[in-house]
Amino acid sequence: MSEMITGKNPRLLMADDHSIMLAGLRKLVEGMCDVVGTVQDGRALVEAAEQLRPDLILLDISMPLLNGMDAARQIKKSVPDAKLIFLTMHASPVFATEAIQSGASGYLLKQSAASELPLAIETVLKGQTYLTPTITKPVLDSMGKQKATGLRKSMTQLTPRQREVLQLLAEGKSSKDIATLLNVSVKTVEFHKTRLMEQLDLHTTLALAKFAIAEGLVSADTGLSPNS
Repeated sequence: MSEMITGKNPRLLMADDHSIMLAGLRKLVEGMCDVVGTVQDGRALVEAAEQLRPDLILLDISMPLLNGMDAARQIKKSVPDAKLIFLTMHASPVFATEAIQSGASGYLLKQSAASELPLAIETVLKGQTYLTPTITKPVLDSMGKQKATGLRKSMTQLTPRQREVLQLLAEGKSSKDIATLLNVSVKTVEFHKTRLMEQLDLHTTLALAKFAIAEGLVSADTGLSPNS
């Protein structure tokens, strides 16, 4: 039962890698939510969610260290009662479908946050799903039946650990850095990197980075540059 039902404001945790965006979102939700925390990467989000146990989480898809999709999957296991709303630049129904399948209750675009976010929060806290009108429900239903195949078919074939390694490689992290972040050996990281190249038929780290950017795991401004 959310705190809104008891007459109190719901406790909100927000995640976005841009501090200006977080400041703007805070102003939008003032009065209807109590912001209990703000973070700027996916790993910090998972940790904060487990510690703060918020009623509601507002998150982006493309975030450093761990993307929003994988963060959502982890959060729904550890904090299953938390409601998740994705606020993103990705307008494709493919991403929206995967977000819902990852456990989210809402999906809206950043450019429409000012007009839609309050309604999205109210809808989600009532136990309903909110989808931005620009992504129609029939399209999502159709794509849901396909289990998000198509553009992201290769992504669905990767394990959670492989997706983590892929994102960190695309962000320019070394195998040693990744091993430290994931608390595994360098040899394990190299194994996952090799398997990624085999499964995706991509044979350089730069090619993996371009794939990760195309799939929304990494934003273009944080991924490896062509000259890396």
